[in-house]
Amino acid sequence: MFCYQCEEALNGEGCTKTGACGKTEQTADIQDKLIFALKGLAHYRNMHSDENREMDTFVMESLFATLTNTNFDSEGLKARIVKTVELRDSIAKGLERPNPPYAATLSLDELMSTDVGVLSESDENIRSLIELITYGVKGLAAYAYHAEMLGYHEDSIAKFIYLALDSTLRNLSMDELISLALECGRHGVEAMSLLDRAHTETYGNPEPTQVFIGTRSNPGILVSGHDLKDLHELLEQTRGTGVDIYTHGEMMPANAYPAFKKYDNLVGNYGGPWHRQREEFESFNGPILMTTNCIVGPKGTYSDRIFTTGAAGYVGVEHIDAVDGAKDFSKIIELARNSKPPRQLEDGTIWTGFAHAAVLSVADKVLTAVKDGKIKRFVVMAGCDGRHKERSYYTEFAKALPKDTIILTAGCAKYRYNKLGLGNIEGIPRVLDAGQCNDSYSLVVVALKLAEALGLNDINLLPISYNIAWYEQKAVLVLLSLLHLGVKNIMLGPRLPAFLSEDVLNVLVNAFGIKLNTNVEHDMKELLN
Repeated sequence: MFCYQCEEALNGEGCTKTGACGKTEQTADIQDKLIFALKGLAHYRNMHSDENREMDTFVMESLFATLTNTNFDSEGLKARIVKTVELRDSIAKGLERPNPPYAATLSLDELMSTDVGVLSESDENIRSLIELITYGVKGLAAYAYHAEMLGYHEDSIAKFIYLALDSTLRNLSMDELISLALECGRHGVEAMSLLDRAHTETYGNPEPTQVFIGTRSNPGILVSGHDLKDLHELLEQTRGTGVDIYTHGEMMPANAYPAFKKYDNLVGNYGGPWHRQREEFESFNGPILMTTNCIVGPKGTYSDRIFTTGAAGYVGVEHIDAVDGAKDFSKIIELARNSKPPRQLEDGTIWTGFAHAAVLSVADKVLTAVKDGKIKRFVVMAGCDGRHKERSYYTEFAKALPKDTIILTAGCAKYRYNKLGLGNIEGIPRVLDAGQCNDSYSLVVVALKLAEALGLNDINLLPISYNIAWYEQKAVLVLLSLLHLGVKNIMLGPRLPAFLSEDVLNVLVNAFGIKLNTNVEHDMKELLN
């Protein structure tokens, strides 16, 4: 086993026995084999120009399943390998391709007995770039999959996924691989834009909303993850049942969508970021539905009332599949009926819903505050949260920001500072939460519109600084998307990705000014300069 795809890689180098996420050596090996099999499939799929959405969806979901903290079900992952090889062989028939790559030729038995892990590539720099592209493609597939679930599809995204996976099997140069990584960022912007359209056209534009974080006296179901369609189906099926629905983690921004506000039993948000779920899920008392990442190995006290769906999976946890495009949550609802109400953890409200439509609707007010000097700077503090104590840095950084700065955020990083009560500027909250990690796109739209309004032709001339926290592969895709857009001087933390070799990191530093955050005092001076 060797895995260094997430920020919590052991000693900042890589996990070799058990993943920091909790995955076993066996699961890590199976995930490596699934990725390798998908690359073999991509080699032949890349030769086809016809559209095959069923196959595309399977590939996207399978890539999604290998994201950190998403799927720990080894048997389920093995079944995906079997299907991947079957699909590969079915489309390889009749195609003449001299000297196909190794991944495209292995039989199922050969694949399952071969070491195809990260370290099988001996050149450190080439390995670094291959993994950077692979992780970016995983994030790309996750966002495209969410859009696909709502019926939104861009064939160009699927084609790039196959092209990129196939390209990692070729003997490309460092320059060619760097170009491919930035191309992944271009499609990342496309995928986030597609998902934004899928969400807003289906559920309406998010509205600035104060989300209740207390509890009511009814039994409840807690929904975590990112998939809004799952939440929607559950809300429909719990109407009139006396069962309340609470969001958790990255699902919290769903409370800002107009379509969900019509459900009286959508109470608000319970708890905080993903890494606190073992304590919070235990206190909730009712069933929990994990729609995507990030799942942590459940405690025995609630292991019989947690369920997974979509790309998520955990050994011993019941999985709910879609049948003819719909999911039946009746078992979860019945379990909720017989559960105690959730134990209250906190009270009050937190703001969300400041996606691009909401911010642009008050653009004149924002611009006036900027021109009058009442808003001196925006600081993008989007990204992921994590377990390590060093992430308290983001709380201290937010507290230390001058009162004439606005925080732009998306993702679960916001839980480090969205309950601090940082006040407002001219009625504009100092923490503008655009939503989930995929809603980082909203921050890009706001920045581009702000540049246009101020007559600037370079996004880097804006009074915007970037202090971004990363954890897993969706964040890698967001970073590549920002680099594609030409954003420079991004501060990243709490640790730089272990998969970036020194030479590759130097390329990114020289071209884009990427740097590691250090301490609040030093970074504050640098970012506000």
